[in-house]
Amino acid sequence: PEASNEQWKKHFIHTGHLGSQEFAQVMNHTTAAMKAVFEQVNAPYSGLEPKILENAINAVDLDNKNASLHDVISDTAELIAKNSIIVQHPDCIAHLHTPPLMSSVVAEAIIASLNQSMDSWDQSSAATFVEQKVVDWMCDKYQLGAQADGIFTSGGTQSNQMGLLLARDWIADKLSGHSIQKLGLPDYADKLRIVCSKKSHFTVQKSASWMGLGEKATLAVDALPNGTMDVTQLDAVIHQAKAEGLIPFAIVGTAGTTDHGAIDDLVAIADVAQQYDLWMHVDSAYGGALILSSHKQRLQGIERAHSVSVDFHKLFFQTISCGALLLKDKHNFKYLLHHADYLNREHDTLPNLVDKSIATTKRFDALKVFMTMQNVGPQQMGAMYDHLLEQTQQVAQLVRQHDAFELLAEPCLSTVLFRAVNTQASDLDELNKTVRLQALVRGVAVLGETIVDGKTALKFTILNPCLKISDFESLLAKIETLAVELAK
Repeated sequence: PEASNEQWKKHFIHTGHLGSQEFAQVMNHTTAAMKAVFEQVNAPYSGLEPKILENAINAVDLDNKNASLHDVISDTAELIAKNSIIVQHPDCIAHLHTPPLMSSVVAEAIIASLNQSMDSWDQSSAATFVEQKVVDWMCDKYQLGAQADGIFTSGGTQSNQMGLLLARDWIADKLSGHSIQKLGLPDYADKLRIVCSKKSHFTVQKSASWMGLGEKATLAVDALPNGTMDVTQLDAVIHQAKAEGLIPFAIVGTAGTTDHGAIDDLVAIADVAQQYDLWMHVDSAYGGALILSSHKQRLQGIERAHSVSVDFHKLFFQTISCGALLLKDKHNFKYLLHHADYLNREHDTLPNLVDKSIATTKRFDALKVFMTMQNVGPQQMGAMYDHLLEQTQQVAQLVRQHDAFELLAEPCLSTVLFRAVNTQASDLDELNKTVRLQALVRGVAVLGETIVDGKTALKFTILNPCLKISDFESLLAKIETLAVELAK
């Protein structure tokens, strides 16, 4: 047994000089391997045929290899890293998927090495206070008030789910003193309705289904051509629902829709929520970062929300995953509270973050924001957003002026929706679908694809503040060349 014990030691980080020395050697080799990958990148994807890549990965022996960690790192860099989507490349511009700040990457290494579990203070002493510090700082930025609080999440999906789950439990408590936590859904659950825009994120519908209300529980309000909710319809939608004996209980505003980047009129939504005593949830996973920029007035009304979703792994440039749910009234976290004798005992005086989370074991993601704001700072971050929004307008103008493309929507945030047009193509929808796919698998570019007014659109999601207009001119030229070839 003792011989085995010695053999196993090499696989772990140890305290003391020898353990720290081995850790440093492994991390240094990893850094060198990734440095070589980034130095050799000349395309957003290697262009390796997908089936060949799949076969190569499936051929890796997970049962009998027992290679040195040095070799595993080198092999991983060669097979995995070199054939990954390179988010730092100028022509990787499809999704809400940012190049991460180095402060966040460094924090990620610290997070992994410390392996803090964010459920109880005795597993995450300093980490618990760091998360609370960052949460309080964010609540202050959104001006949610003295009773505000929050919790870190895996991202917008979990944040939206939590916000709407709390709204569901809140309405049952308010209407009839019913505890869904203790007793399950009330007998009027099939009448509960969530009001949202037709352009709201699909997780609103998913949350309704997860909560036992069904996707039918969402009442979708029409969107205007710019992608924002038509708030003039809200009264009619709510009145109609009430006339049918339904119970609207929550309204969702979006600060940055996925395709258009549209920001709903949050003041108007807040007014309606106040008038009808509805829970107001704001999904600001995309646009919430504007709170640090000169455009923060576009988020006016967010301070009146009951709950707010924020994604740090989008425009805060943090590594995935990193999100948060913020509440205007921290007492509403009571709908999640459950005491476990082994974990968060009722007599505990130190804070246990599991008290306000749907997760138990949770990552120390707050460290990334904590370190970034000390290093980059909110002023520089805000300046990056100002630059991105201005550049998006410039790129849209390039598309307008280009005979080979058609701009399909006016940019609202940092997305450009357009399509390739070619007189030789019999079907422009099929042409643009093929352009996106071929650009990806050939390693030309990673482009987004969506539908705008029934037309297949290509999408630039402009999230890299280091890019120049010349990068976009070059990218458009590559797309035009590819479209001409495919149209033939």
